[in-house]
Amino acid sequence: MDHRLAAPTPPLGWNSWDCYGAAVTEAEIRGNAEYMAERLKDYGWEYVVVDIQWYEPGAVSSQYRKFVPLEMDEYSRLLPAVNRFPSAAGGAGFKPLADYVHGLGLKFGIHIMRGIPRQAAHAATAIKGTTATARDIAHPNSICPWNTDMYGVDASAEGAQAYYDSLFELYAEWGVDFVKVDDIAASRLYDTHLPEIGLIRKAIDRCGRPMVLSLSPGPAPVHYAEELAGLANMWRMTDDFWDRWELLLDMFDRCESWQGRARPGNWPDCDMLPLGHIGIRSVDGGGADRWTRFTRDEQRTMMTLWSLFRSPLMFGGELRDNDDWTLSLLTNREVLAMHRDSDGARLVFREGDRVVWTTSVQGGAAYVALFNTGETELEVSVSGSELALGGSASATELWSGEAWGTVEPGGTLAASIPPHGAKLFKLS
Repeated sequence: MDHRLAAPTPPLGWNSWDCYGAAVTEAEIRGNAEYMAERLKDYGWEYVVVDIQWYEPGAVSSQYRKFVPLEMDEYSRLLPAVNRFPSAAGGAGFKPLADYVHGLGLKFGIHIMRGIPRQAAHAATAIKGTTATARDIAHPNSICPWNTDMYGVDASAEGAQAYYDSLFELYAEWGVDFVKVDDIAASRLYDTHLPEIGLIRKAIDRCGRPMVLSLSPGPAPVHYAEELAGLANMWRMTDDFWDRWELLLDMFDRCESWQGRARPGNWPDCDMLPLGHIGIRSVDGGGADRWTRFTRDEQRTMMTLWSLFRSPLMFGGELRDNDDWTLSLLTNREVLAMHRDSDGARLVFREGDRVVWTTSVQGGAAYVALFNTGETELEVSVSGSELALGGSASATELWSGEAWGTVEPGGTLAASIPPHGAKLFKLS
């Protein structure tokens, strides 16, 4: 099966990292899944993803405990910590939790680190389907600089493919629909780990269950765009993204460098949406338990850029604490239709603090986003010729629903934009 069929449109979901770090529990996963099923599923949100270290019984935050024992089976495969995921008892793994999420009409995802557990390599434990051991395939010089759980896998070693095959065989048995693989899309110590990505791609193709493959962290190098597209569905354009304006401002550069690369099954990824109530047990991103530090204008800017660019949308906050404002950002049907159906997002111009992007639906509406990245209110305008308008079009601002009048091919679309703000127009 063509791996692109697993994600014909950019995935929408929730991930536990921004609010719970490495310490999320089964009850919290179930609670957020229930909220998604009740309040968001009708809008296309569907993935519920358990982020890093679900196999670490003593995890308490986003700060990793070093060289601690991890839950593992006899074939060197990590298992959910039963004290945090009670339904995993008796070797059931994530199947009961995945079954619960599927029963809500949603899809279930997990985070893994590339490689094989260091504890497995040190103990030379078995690998299913081969006489090689964990020690035989471990690459002890290939390590993650910020987490001590794993060694990289030597992709040329006998047994390396069998190890990844056994992992994804297990995940298929559990009912996993989405796998976020970390320390692989880019590295502070090494280049992109293309050989290990290749092992993972082959293992997913062999496991008999479609799974979205998401690669983290970034920035993934643009010069590997075609290789990544041939192996994965999503890849991060950035390191972890948090609720700081300078990171959001930087994303304009990253989107510009990756424009033209988004297509069905292949989605350059701006990373998660640090919105709503975050930092509950995640102290990453320079803050503790808090509501997002983004202003409302910055939140609209982020949602506008991510949606028009067609990045995957992964909400990071505790969904059950959402206020009406936060929920409104996730349930704007017109914005979500643009995100789902448009194509060809491109930068029209960037002049000082004025930024304009556009995209369109084949044979249908065009969309225009006007951004102000500066510190004072600005008038931002774009001409019909710059937008390649073929005729007059009526404009509607999608966040407010306000009718904006008619734009002629020889005329302009203009609006006053607040600092760090955006307006998003549909031209039809």
